[in-house]
Amino acid sequence: MDIFFPSYFLFLCRMTMLALSFARVCSGLAPFRTVLRLQPLRSASGITVAQIDEEVAKLLELKARLGGGDDGKHQFVLKTPKGTRDYNPKQMAIRERVFNTITRCFKRHGAETIDTPVFELKETLTGKYGEDSKLIYDLKDQGGELLSLRYDLTVPFARYLAMNKITNIKRYHIAKVYRRDNPAMTRGRYREFYQCDFDIAGQYDAMIPDAECLKIVHEILSELELGDFRIKVNDRRILDGMFAVCGVPDDKFRTICSTVDKLDKLPWQEVRKEMVDEKGLSEEAADQIGEYVSLHGGMDLAERLLQDPRMSQSKQACAGLSDIKLLFSYLQLFQVTDKVVFDLSLARGLDYYTGVIYEAVLTQAGVAPVALASNDAQNGSEESVSVGSVAGGGRYDGLVGMFDPKNRKVPCVGVSIGIERIFSIMEQRAEAAAEKVRTTEVQVLVASAQKNLLEERLRLVTELWNAGIKAEVMYKKNPKLLSQLQLCEEMGIPLVAILGEQELKDGVVKLRVVVSREEVDVPRSDLITEIKRRTSDV
Repeated sequence: MDIFFPSYFLFLCRMTMLALSFARVCSGLAPFRTVLRLQPLRSASGITVAQIDEEVAKLLELKARLGGGDDGKHQFVLKTPKGTRDYNPKQMAIRERVFNTITRCFKRHGAETIDTPVFELKETLTGKYGEDSKLIYDLKDQGGELLSLRYDLTVPFARYLAMNKITNIKRYHIAKVYRRDNPAMTRGRYREFYQCDFDIAGQYDAMIPDAECLKIVHEILSELELGDFRIKVNDRRILDGMFAVCGVPDDKFRTICSTVDKLDKLPWQEVRKEMVDEKGLSEEAADQIGEYVSLHGGMDLAERLLQDPRMSQSKQACAGLSDIKLLFSYLQLFQVTDKVVFDLSLARGLDYYTGVIYEAVLTQAGVAPVALASNDAQNGSEESVSVGSVAGGGRYDGLVGMFDPKNRKVPCVGVSIGIERIFSIMEQRAEAAAEKVRTTEVQVLVASAQKNLLEERLRLVTELWNAGIKAEVMYKKNPKLLSQLQLCEEMGIPLVAILGEQELKDGVVKLRVVVSREEVDVPRSDLITEIKRRTSDV
């Protein structure tokens, strides 16, 4: 027994060592799914210490060969989550330029801004997005509340209006939203992305706020100079009336609408196949829908459809068509009809839309004509090629009432600018043109021509900062003048304020224009005024 006990104890220690080694190896090598051949452990009496040592050595050798160590450190994978990305200073400079353009436009039209939480109660978001509800990110239970990341900015805005009993507001909101979508990074489709929303809430005369939303889209896309674009408009009442007269059952309206919404990505035959084979729609009804969704034009198309034998039977469709005519009359006054087309294929699958809907797309072959005859539209003459949606929106008169205990409705209409798609285009354009993008707004670098002038440089840069001038200084006691000038050229800093022993004696600062290399001595007392004058347009 005295001999057996130490041997048995040694056996247990070796087995524990083997188990720990195996666990460490597996934790470090999980992605490799390595299959290890271990001797079968039949019984304690059938295993020798040598065998255990041999298997442990195999495991440790394998771990060492694959880069593992015994330091216990976790091996991090340095990457961003799927559907997200980082932005370097150059990319952020382009983004800020776009954000500023959009914000200026929103403010020009009298909007004020709000903010809402990045996550909402799950029940707030449930049932508002149709088939896209499956793309909502749900969070783990936090203290009894079921939460989800916001899918867009519209539903939180409606919740905000109902909760605060607000009936009139013109607001903009720029913030991140989250969708568990299949990302396409090169096309600007992410799982985390910004939306830039403009909405008008309140009871107003028909189509005036709606027309202003389209005017805003026109202004932003024109100012950003993204190329040719068109703004497609339709009305959910026209769609619903069209479905009804084509024989679509009431309970299939929303699901067929979601299928029609895919026409900007899929050819008609594939959309028709989904309607018939997956959604159970009759072939006759699908073919009738196909006749209508191929039509696009302007006010004249709305007038023709009001006389259409089938469409004229639907009160919903007639109300929508009358509003489309009114909308185009206002758009003519806003001088934007050259970019707007009435397109019956536009559906926008979100459940909360109740009236006019619209979507802006960039085109490769020029702007789509807005007043084609119906036969030209069906034959596809002068058809433009869409390269992606960059804005969308519509009227949602019933959404706020869904959150109000008394179902009090607040009519709303709005638009969302697809900032990520726009940014992808501008980033690619900047790279193709080898455009030099400034990543800072520094107006002047405080430099010295001799040694031992750090204190003087710091005094001068402090004066400039206190005067509201964007200034910078190199973090070296005795930098070379050439290095300081090269920094200005690399960073695009337009001016250099140079101090030297002679300048200090004369009470002046040598102001150098980096691009032209022009130099002028400016009295110290006049320096701030001179810098502001020279950088007023920078």
